[in-house]
Amino acid sequence: MDVPLWLAVIAVGYLGIKLARPPWWLVALLLLGGYLVADSFLAPAIATVVK
Repeated sequence: MDVPLWLAVIAVGYLGIKLARPPWWLVALLLLGGYLVADSFLAPAIATVVK
């Protein structure tokens, strides 16, 4: 069964927020930080660490 990545990310994010109950400011900070880092000069370095 092939699940689109965006659907899997939404499902995991929803369950994580529902079960762990982090503060909303932390969720927003992580989303914004991930977005900014993905478009920065650090992206290739992070990609090699993640792989």
